[in-house]
Amino acid sequence: MASSIAYTSSLSLLRKNHNDAVSASPLNALFAARNLVRRCSRTRRFAISGVPRATAKVVDDRIVEKEEHAMKKRRVLKVGLVCGGPSAERGISLNSARSVLDHIQVYSNTPADFDFKLESLAQGFQSLSEFAEHLAASVDIVFPVIHGRFGEDGGIQELLEEYNIPFVGTGSNECRQAFDKGNERNESELSKWFARNQLDPNSGKVVVKPARAGSSIGVKVAYGVLDSFTKADEIISEGIDDKVLIEIFLEGGSEFTAIVLDVGSGLDCHPVVLLPTEVELQLHGSVHITEKDAIFNYRRKYLPTQQVAYHTPPRFPIDVIETIREGASLLFRRLGLRDFARIDGWFLPNSVHTLSSSKSKYGKTELGNIIFTDINLISGMEQTSFLFQQASKVGFSHSNILQTIIYHACLRFPNLASFSSGSSHVPRRSKSAQISEAFSKSSRKVFVIFGGDTSERQVSLMSGTNVWLNLQAFDDLEVTPCLLATTSEYLSSVDSNKNNIDVSSRTVWSLPYSLVLRHTTEEVIAACMEAIEPARAALTSQLRNRVIDDLMEGLTKHSWFTGFDIADEPPRRFSLEQWIKLAKEVQATVFIAVHGGIGEDGTLQSLLEAERVPYTGPGVIPSKTCMDKVATSLALNHLATLGVLTINKDVRRKEDLLSMPILDIWHNLTSKLQCETLCVKPARDGCSTGVARLCCAKDLEVYVKALEDCLLRIPSNSLSKAHGMIEMPNPPPDLLIFEPFIETDEIIVSSKSINENGHHLMWKGHSRWVEVTVGVIGKGGSMHSLSPSITVKETGDILSLEEKFQGGTGINLTPPPLSIISKEALERCKQCIELIANTLQLEGFSRIDAFVNVDSGEVLIIEVNTVPGMTPSTVLIHQALAEQPPVYPHQFFRMLLDLASERSA
Repeated sequence: MASSIAYTSSLSLLRKNHNDAVSASPLNALFAARNLVRRCSRTRRFAISGVPRATAKVVDDRIVEKEEHAMKKRRVLKVGLVCGGPSAERGISLNSARSVLDHIQVYSNTPADFDFKLESLAQGFQSLSEFAEHLAASVDIVFPVIHGRFGEDGGIQELLEEYNIPFVGTGSNECRQAFDKGNERNESELSKWFARNQLDPNSGKVVVKPARAGSSIGVKVAYGVLDSFTKADEIISEGIDDKVLIEIFLEGGSEFTAIVLDVGSGLDCHPVVLLPTEVELQLHGSVHITEKDAIFNYRRKYLPTQQVAYHTPPRFPIDVIETIREGASLLFRRLGLRDFARIDGWFLPNSVHTLSSSKSKYGKTELGNIIFTDINLISGMEQTSFLFQQASKVGFSHSNILQTIIYHACLRFPNLASFSSGSSHVPRRSKSAQISEAFSKSSRKVFVIFGGDTSERQVSLMSGTNVWLNLQAFDDLEVTPCLLATTSEYLSSVDSNKNNIDVSSRTVWSLPYSLVLRHTTEEVIAACMEAIEPARAALTSQLRNRVIDDLMEGLTKHSWFTGFDIADEPPRRFSLEQWIKLAKEVQATVFIAVHGGIGEDGTLQSLLEAERVPYTGPGVIPSKTCMDKVATSLALNHLATLGVLTINKDVRRKEDLLSMPILDIWHNLTSKLQCETLCVKPARDGCSTGVARLCCAKDLEVYVKALEDCLLRIPSNSLSKAHGMIEMPNPPPDLLIFEPFIETDEIIVSSKSINENGHHLMWKGHSRWVEVTVGVIGKGGSMHSLSPSITVKETGDILSLEEKFQGGTGINLTPPPLSIISKEALERCKQCIELIANTLQLEGFSRIDAFVNVDSGEVLIIEVNTVPGMTPSTVLIHQALAEQPPVYPHQFFRMLLDLASERSA
């Protein structure tokens, strides 16, 4: 019997019935009219618990739809995806679940945001036993995606074992053993431990971290015994863990991480270690003293900045890489792990002095020592996580590696034997950058371009990656990811003294699948250069073939595995002019995901229009207008009587700020703008880069000093009012905008503040103004406003880069609760937003940030983004899902693509 795989929202928190009927919403009407059939065109099908859905079989990159009566004869594997949990890693768990199951009904950034939405969208369980009984009745197998406590310490596994529910991953006893990093020791022994490891008791540098947590949460650097106790107490008092591990700070070595995949049959464990990844910390430019002793912490792991780079495979000698693979495989076996895991460690060259508690000679090579430090039983599964990076390097797409893990888990359970022996697991063909092959096909071509050289380029990479992965779901599309390189890369290949840079000569890289899955544009470019460097390419190919051979030794024994679906392709390099001509030649539509710079100021749009290449988003004129925040205000200042207000602005040159007395500048600005507190922002940067609240002349002095010193970041709480880390533009902007800081009412969303009605929302509502962000979509002159999102700042007064775009951070309320803004005021707000969009001649899609009066619905415009963030956690996704019926991410991006094509028709 043929089998297929479906992912079911068995967890009650994710359960919300999906109505396939078309509503009267303009957005849904626009989408449904063209895409009624496409809504079933998904590579992965999802059967929502309690809701009958048609199933589909994957065959040669096509979804073969069957008649409903035929579908009833086929057994569908129902997989329960369990996420969340009680640990500090809960936010990461939600992101992993979102990556694995992008049809999730509740899209959220943070646990608090998620919990707030659950009240109206989900059914809860009174006990774990009730929850387990629900799982046992609803799904065939559970895929736990809970990181940290209860997910990796054996908790969820023990519950599933008790109720005989099949699950993916390691058993409970083995989880408990592998998850705890340290042995019990008396605190009085710490001084002796310092002495034994030749560490100064007053200044010896160590790492203090939770013994039973991951995602680098709570990891701190300490100096000496007393500071170690202090940092340990902080971890315990913060509730991260009640057990703390202290390790030697390893200097001079290189950190690595390796994914292990079990491809054995039945009880025969056959772990294969994929190509490991080297983790390189990077401190570019001027950094604060607190960043000198850098570690791979939570922020560096999950925020797309230039603080860390990854190299897959590592830049180690091949013998060292093979020893890492052998050691990780041995650990996997000895610890009794199952299906998959991630193992972290360090390579310490012989030049680095180390003291090891192990007397074993294993891990010692002629070139240095290998130390394994952490076992991750449920590896992170965000879009660019190590699991997908390393899997793609040896030929697995996201869906292929996940299905391989799930089918392998089925082997252990006799009642699931039909699935593990079925032949339906046929991976779809790679939709990567093999342009020559793509052009020979009849499918519609799409070039997704991202990157650039503004401070927003890293978010652009996240946006482009998300768009690319979502559009790959459609069988009639051939989607190629493309990176617009920085100006510096172009200048390095020509005369660096050239004064006028020819924009059309900028470099564009057409990328293969595996090279897209990176955290920074610089890392992507470096990976491209490595891929075309003969010696490095040969080494990678040699290692890749070894891993593939090891995998095939086990996978060929399984009938459900029919091959890898990612080709080993090199990247291709074009000038921007060549790339646009290529797009014209193959009749491609360009999906623009380049934030700021030429991607948002009309330049790229103008070049594409010159060659009549269709593209997403607004045209040249509105792009130019909206890129200039002052011009945007001027274009809207005649709408005051219609409920659209603008904020007074004052533009200053950086040189003037550096040369004039700070006190004079402060008095001049506050007098001219008639305010006591200022908001400063770069004139042409977005994504909250360089945005700060200035309460006094001293704050202005700190900010200007950061510009002068070219600081990449202003550390938390450097200004007079509490704030989080402020990412600064690099290089510093030439023009800055000052405007009055608008006071809004503080909104608190917290699971610890539940009132009698069970709500998690506290709002006093004194000023009657709240900050919102809202997407607009449609054709020129008839733009439709999505439901606004009220933005909630977790720290300080300005939304941080993390809160806007980093998964696991930030809170938004979509749609706005009626306890804050009435239905009538909300409708007036949406009318004002649509008026703004149509006045600015927007088309396709954009995002408008504004303050809204909760009583009148009047709008005070902040800015308009014509290429808004499109990351997995962006509010545009939340807002599309809030439509009736919900518009899911892949549908949303397809709608934007179709709008572009219709405009050029």
